[in-house]
Amino acid sequence: MTESFAFGTGSGLSFVHLPFVKFLDLPLLSFRNSMGSIFRNSTKRLGIQARIWTFRDPDEAMSALDRQLEKGVPVGLQAGLHWLPYLTSRTRLHLNAHMVVAVGKTGKDYLLSDVVAGSIMPCPGKDLRMARFSKGPMAPRGKMVIIEKLPGRVSGAYAAAQGIRSVSGTMLQPIFPWIGVKGIRFLANRLERWPETLGEEESRRHLGHIILMQEDVGTGGAGFRYMFAAFLQEAAGILKEERLQGLSARMTSTGDQWRAFAVQAARLCSGRSHHGESFVSMAALMRCIAGEEEAIYRELRKIAPKIRSREAA
Repeated sequence: MTESFAFGTGSGLSFVHLPFVKFLDLPLLSFRNSMGSIFRNSTKRLGIQARIWTFRDPDEAMSALDRQLEKGVPVGLQAGLHWLPYLTSRTRLHLNAHMVVAVGKTGKDYLLSDVVAGSIMPCPGKDLRMARFSKGPMAPRGKMVIIEKLPGRVSGAYAAAQGIRSVSGTMLQPIFPWIGVKGIRFLANRLERWPETLGEEESRRHLGHIILMQEDVGTGGAGFRYMFAAFLQEAAGILKEERLQGLSARMTSTGDQWRAFAVQAARLCSGRSHHGESFVSMAALMRCIAGEEEAIYRELRKIAPKIRSREAA
């Protein structure tokens, strides 16, 4: 399974801007659903049985991990980035929403597969213990995950259709102004007024936070659009729906627009903006992105098949 297929079948794509919830001391902004919900959705739709634990006692959590590794079972772990010693200082943020896979143990060191590091890395047990019980928002609480059972037959068609319909429904939801396409427009309206309501210095700090959440934390806003586009390309073959290929290309284009937004925002934050670039132009670009994404989700909602169960697919 590709990462993009897991992301799409797990309804990973989203947009949320909650000014009343703080993350890193600024309003929460997210371009995807929580990693836990993506995992649960994808495994459920694919018929994969997984087991998830959380712990109160660090000793019990480390013992449970050791027991699984002794049986040769790879174990997913939620960890705080700050406590993983093999990462660079730039990467070691106080961020708890990070996942690694423990694949073995050598002496007192655990062997971790980590996409940020790019390879299997040794991690001292004392550091992994700290990472698994890091404090703060989204505290891991020793969370660990294993795959218990795979189905005899995986229905990719059911999972793909469910993922597409779920993402479309969330992004087009009609009620809350902070979520989906409405949320993108909501943020654009606020961003446009920041120089008046926050002042120049604070406006740049808030704009820098958007760049951080879009490009550095997780795969990022543009990156998640590219991942969903790759999923649509796979789904086109599985669902035998050629129109998904065209929508995949259009979703890639929105990823390009998000990336262009980040580049312009970075210039504005650093005082090196080009002629015509301002908070007003940033808001206009964000509204343009919202309009294009809305059109894509409406098309997806029309053509995604209504498959009722995995067995029917």
